[in-house]
Amino acid sequence: MSEREPIIEARGLSRSFHGFVAVNNVNLRVRRGTIHALIGPNGAGKSTLFNLITKFLTPSAGQIFFKGEDITHQRPDEISRKGMVRSFQISSVFPHLSAHENVRVALQTRSGDTYCFWKSDHSLGALNERTDALLESVGLSAFAHVPAVEMPYGRKRALELATTLALDPEVLLLDEPMAGMGREDIARTADLIRNVSRSRTVLMVEHNLRVVSDLSDTITVLRRGEVLTEGSYMEVSANPEVQSAYMGGGNHARH
Repeated sequence: MSEREPIIEARGLSRSFHGFVAVNNVNLRVRRGTIHALIGPNGAGKSTLFNLITKFLTPSAGQIFFKGEDITHQRPDEISRKGMVRSFQISSVFPHLSAHENVRVALQTRSGDTYCFWKSDHSLGALNERTDALLESVGLSAFAHVPAVEMPYGRKRALELATTLALDPEVLLLDEPMAGMGREDIARTADLIRNVSRSRTVLMVEHNLRVVSDLSDTITVLRRGEVLTEGSYMEVSANPEVQSAYMGGGNHARH
């Protein structure tokens, strides 16, 4: 697959709900090795489009391709095994397992094994090294033995990212990764996304424009279920229709 070819492509993607068109004839090309953001005002169709691409919704029309393969009718677990993994807006870690146990569960899931509390530490040793490395990569070494339920919100989201990375995705799909975070957690999470994107493609839905401007190579702006414009942050923020639809008019691209 050429570097110039999209790793994810949507062609003529549409989705209707009882006569309401939530996504209308959207074409999207996500280039390999980039961070691509979907933005737009509330009701623009971002979440619906994201759910279509990640196969949690079935399109009314159109096709979705991953590395040139038509995945339009494949299930979420099938595309996950192919290397396209979604991290959810609402944390999905096991609350009463420690950070270390959560990551090790994810590693065992990927290897096709099942998590067994009665397995000897020796038999799980091969996973422990990788688990520790993943926790270190997201800044959670000090939280390794802390139950997820006792971790601060931002650290819990970092743990969720570690469990997603344990599946070794080629493409990481992030649904509002900064939702509910304070400034310090946002900065830390942005750094994590930047680091993991060095060897992966990232597609994210995000409301925080400062994060989008700092991280994204390409931004697709949606309005009323359609693509309004696409390009770099400089390009889309200079578009008068974007300023009107998304930023309330005027020169308020960053806030």
